[in-house]
Amino acid sequence: MAAGEQEGDEDYMSETFVSPQQDVKPGLPIARRVKEAYQKKEHQMELNLKNRQKSKKEEEKERRDAMLQSSLGSENKGFAMLQKMGYKEGHGLGKTGKGIVEPIPLQIKTGRAGIGHEEAEKRRAEERMEYSRRRFQVKKEFEEQRFSQYRQQIKKKQEQLQLEGDLRKSQRACEQLDTQKGIDAPELAWYWLAASTEDDDEEEENDLTEKEDETLSTEDKLQILTKYLRRKHLYCIWCGTSYQDNEDLSDNCPGECAADHD
Repeated sequence: MAAGEQEGDEDYMSETFVSPQQDVKPGLPIARRVKEAYQKKEHQMELNLKNRQKSKKEEEKERRDAMLQSSLGSENKGFAMLQKMGYKEGHGLGKTGKGIVEPIPLQIKTGRAGIGHEEAEKRRAEERMEYSRRRFQVKKEFEEQRFSQYRQQIKKKQEQLQLEGDLRKSQRACEQLDTQKGIDAPELAWYWLAASTEDDDEEEENDLTEKEDETLSTEDKLQILTKYLRRKHLYCIWCGTSYQDNEDLSDNCPGECAADHD
């Protein structure tokens, strides 16, 4: 081996090339380890360089902001023309100097959408908000209407139950008072809560009467029967009292219906 080769080139099997103290993965070829280390170092250098450099957009923004913040000088042709026509820096435009002092602000468009796109998007957003508001209002009104109808149904049902209870109360009172006066049968079949018949003729007659009574509502029956009790027995079901005479009834009974006794 020549002397130059001994001085300039190192033996790849020597300790200076491969050190036993290097942290290497066992089983990997030497060339592969060297390549991975080089690629890792190169990647790190690229990251460092990328972090130090600013993006093209950031540089353009900085230059634009610097130019916008600096005022025009005499080197600007437009500004030089204004000065020749008598314009003085810091004064308003026009002969009287009442025009604008600051330049019209620059509106920078950074997006790729066409002119008027932002206004259209704003208008569509307002339309969507208005649609949502109307939809919510309609839903709210619908729910309130349903709740109102439900309350009316409950109220109507309660009133119907109250009427039926007052009618049964009147029928029991009518049967008891009629019996006390020796009346064996009610004036109308439904005046008593449970009227009984003995022969077939009376049953047929009662069937016809019941068919006629089906046209009367509970409220109508209650009104008719309470008037009968007041006229026949001087009795008011809401007062729960039998009065001595008509004068006593008119003076001490509030009225002929339940509402008068509230």
